[in-house]
Amino acid sequence: MRHFRLTLIAGAALALAGCVHVPKDAGTARAPDFTAAQHAAAIDLGRDAWPVERWWQDYRDPQLDKLVEQALAGNPSLAVAAARVRLAGAQLNAERAAGGLQAGLETGINRQRYSANGFFPAPIGGSWYTDTTVQGRISYEVDWWGKHRAQVAAAIGEQNAAAAQASQAQQALAASVAQSYFRLQLLWARADNVSELLRIEQRLLQDRKARLARGLATVDAQRNIELELGKLAEQAALLDTQAAREREALRALVAAGPNDFAALERGLPQGAQATLPRELGMELLARRPDLQAARWRVEAALGRAAAAEAAFYPDLNLSGAVGLNAVSLGKLLRGASRTFLAGAVLDLPLFDSGRLDANLGIARAERDALLAEYNESVLNAVRDVAAVGATLQGIERELRAHDASSQASARLAASAEARLARGLAERSAVLQAQLEVLRQRGAALQLQDAQLQTQVALVKALGGGYRAAPVHTAANALTK
Repeated sequence: MRHFRLTLIAGAALALAGCVHVPKDAGTARAPDFTAAQHAAAIDLGRDAWPVERWWQDYRDPQLDKLVEQALAGNPSLAVAAARVRLAGAQLNAERAAGGLQAGLETGINRQRYSANGFFPAPIGGSWYTDTTVQGRISYEVDWWGKHRAQVAAAIGEQNAAAAQASQAQQALAASVAQSYFRLQLLWARADNVSELLRIEQRLLQDRKARLARGLATVDAQRNIELELGKLAEQAALLDTQAAREREALRALVAAGPNDFAALERGLPQGAQATLPRELGMELLARRPDLQAARWRVEAALGRAAAAEAAFYPDLNLSGAVGLNAVSLGKLLRGASRTFLAGAVLDLPLFDSGRLDANLGIARAERDALLAEYNESVLNAVRDVAAVGATLQGIERELRAHDASSQASARLAASAEARLARGLAERSAVLQAQLEVLRQRGAALQLQDAQLQTQVALVKALGGGYRAAPVHTAANALTK
């Protein structure tokens, strides 16, 4: 009869708990449709592929390889990202350890004099005793509604998001190093070109002064050349300043000391064939670490929302203990000193609906916000790929057109030199033609800089060689 009454009470309690109303989920956010994640078919760079993991090696520049490796090994931002991954892993371990079976051993010894006027009469009252306890405890939380599983799933999501963010930091750093290195090399090349322009202009000035002395030129022609020399000197100073600033930026990226770049060699970077897959779709999710991080944050939010829903239902915790207790150390190991304890705690959220509703509303709102951000991130990723791809395609067309102009200026300079050799042209005509060749070269260097910067931007937009492994949790089925 006694067991029947206990069973009846427990059944009534569960029935009451079952009457707890879980608010209807009014969220409308859904996972993105990757079938629409595609750039225009007209954007075609001729190589249908995703970037390789160590894409910077395609430029065949040992100096660049060394700088990227140095940055990936010692940049503080990567240390911060790695620490966040470790923190998320520790939080996941703590969450896993918080549920299921728990066991422990408790020991204690206490020397106490009991009051002669207290609850215990003589001979205990008025005497000193040593109370000794050795007790083993065990408890188990029954995860009926999956609350703890959902909390673990949320922690897994946060850990995977931190890992994806660490990969994103690595890819962004490698891209920044490459872009800074290319920019520095092109600034040096443009500065050298301006120096050559200054040299030709000075020769042209000398020619104008000689012609002016013989009355064959006007002073205005000389003044125009002097003005051009002033502009070139200003441009040379600006390029030197920009190169010095870029050099320091590159040094900071690779976490190098102030003298580590003393032996950095100058050299015009070699080009590399840009890659652009014809189809993006679902593969874009696996290739972009930032999208993976956004996806795992959604997973974590789904886990928290599921845990908040499970909080509306009762929790059952079972516990037990066995040990020894005696007021004399000599009697501790005797059979009569044994103690036993068994119990169960049923937590019924009957009068806590306001707090539970609020917590569930917060969890669902966070989930919907992260899903919306995820959708936005996917659209932005596709837009980035399309915009950078179209820009690079345009720059390559500009380079082809400029190459025709450069060849024409080179032919013009060769013709002027040939006519000078036959006495059919003046030295100034040859110098002017050489100036035009150098101006064309300066424009080509700027286009080459834009091409290299955009190539790296496209690699970054395509994920920088990242490839996520397929991982599933209990929560991600909710996004399907």
